[in-house]
Amino acid sequence: MAERTVWKGHIKLSLVSCAVGLYPSTSSGGKIRFNTLNRKTGNRVKRQFVDSETEEVVESEDQVKGFAVGKGSYIQVEDEELDALKVESTHTIDIESFVPREEVDERFLDTAYYIAPTDKVSNEAFCVIRDAIRDKGMAGIARIVLARRERMILLEPLDEGLVGTTLHAADEVRDEDKVFDEISEVKYPKEMKDLAAHIIDSKAAHFDPKQFDDRYEEAVAELLRSKQAGKPLKAVSSEKPSNVVNLMDALKRSVSAEKAGSTGKKAAPAKKAVAKSKAAKKPAPKTKARKAG
Repeated sequence: MAERTVWKGHIKLSLVSCAVGLYPSTSSGGKIRFNTLNRKTGNRVKRQFVDSETEEVVESEDQVKGFAVGKGSYIQVEDEELDALKVESTHTIDIESFVPREEVDERFLDTAYYIAPTDKVSNEAFCVIRDAIRDKGMAGIARIVLARRERMILLEPLDEGLVGTTLHAADEVRDEDKVFDEISEVKYPKEMKDLAAHIIDSKAAHFDPKQFDDRYEEAVAELLRSKQAGKPLKAVSSEKPSNVVNLMDALKRSVSAEKAGSTGKKAAPAKKAVAKSKAAKKPAPKTKARKAG
């Protein structure tokens, strides 16, 4: 089945344009979802909007957006009025400038989308734009309207297509000084930093998102399987880390622990052992717990 777009329009570089679509780059479809139930009856509950003064239920056809201009005073705005506010970026990704990618602060990155041509006629122009951006080693900055809001979007080549990442506005990224000002500079022995550096070296690896399992999600799934089977689930207590009393001693013990761990195990067998352990924990018949919601 073909992937569904979340936005369709054109991408434009000066006088060159082509039809493109935006596709989600991430998915949360496999995550466990819960419904809210009435504890007494076990039935699902539903949400309703209630008038704050009359306490009567307001049906969807009687609901309208309101902008507060004073205490208890609002300007009502209809959806049709918002839809009538057409700006160029509603249907066009107009590339306004190109910047060195390393200049873009990672804190401004929001949501990534795949961008691809939506018809064969647009394929050539799309490839020209993509290859020109790639050859220059720059990232494009453009505007796009998503969910009735104009956003800045960063454009970069990715394999045969483009990846567009929406950017936070300047006033959406908080000033770090308000948080970091309370951190005072301290003097410590060089040996402490050397020990910490050694620990970092011992844990050095290549980024592989497949290694990061959602252990909480797995624990919830195990809870659901146990409850469905009518079996009690053993509570697992985890000890909370406490503040370090003797930092030098903690660093030395950490180095010793890392050395013992690296000499006592090999990577491949460890992964196999984990896989076997996970397989052993799961009951043979699969439940439908993950489809809750």
